[in-house]
Amino acid sequence: MTERKKYKTLVLSDIHLGARFSKIAHAIDFLTSVDAEKLIFNGDTIDGWQLKKKGNPFWMIDHSDFFKTVMKIMEQHETEVFFLRGNHDDFLDKIIPMIKGRLSILKDMVIESGEKKYFVTHGDIFDNVTSKMGWLAKVGDVLYNVLLVLNFIYNKIRRLFGRPYYSFSKAIKNKVKNAVAKSSGFDKMLVEMAKLKGCDGVICGHIHRPEDRMIDGIRYLNSGDWVETMSALAENYDGNWEILYYNDLLGAQQ
Repeated sequence: MTERKKYKTLVLSDIHLGARFSKIAHAIDFLTSVDAEKLIFNGDTIDGWQLKKKGNPFWMIDHSDFFKTVMKIMEQHETEVFFLRGNHDDFLDKIIPMIKGRLSILKDMVIESGEKKYFVTHGDIFDNVTSKMGWLAKVGDVLYNVLLVLNFIYNKIRRLFGRPYYSFSKAIKNKVKNAVAKSSGFDKMLVEMAKLKGCDGVICGHIHRPEDRMIDGIRYLNSGDWVETMSALAENYDGNWEILYYNDLLGAQQ
């Protein structure tokens, strides 16, 4: 049996429980293959927008199993668990802050990593489309789900011809997100907030694109998502951070 890799901190975001294309089985597989002292779910863990839709059929048994898995990890490994709110699970605003033992539900947080500090937030409030044009964000969400359906059909056809998986929905969304990020200054606003909080870096999600880069002397880390990229951020015990991809760690075992 392969020994579970141990990390000081793990950050996952944008799991979108309740959405049709949430890779929840992969997320559970990942969580049960690693250990961490601190586990942060950085927003959009639950897709409240999808659950509000009448007759939504996509909350399945494994979506409930996700929370059972998290509770088991918290109890057996004494892991601290943090759920931060995102725009898709902004219903959490009604109960935050809530701290019960090793479980916390918060708006955002600051963590220490080695000799540095990181501001951790989902990031949606720094996205002008989400924060100032909610109707447009919801239209975009509908269009993205249409893209995911088309992507599913497209790749079924590719498999019939022996061709590898290709996510054109991810490619299109990345182009759109790049344009929005550049026009709104999403990453730069996050960096400025990190500076105001006296932090050396910022950890976010929201745009479904894992990243690790320096911006104006501040380290910008994005954990990606569990709809397409299936990625997470991990802090090693030496204070170094890295992006983990499910397919690199466990995909070959499938």
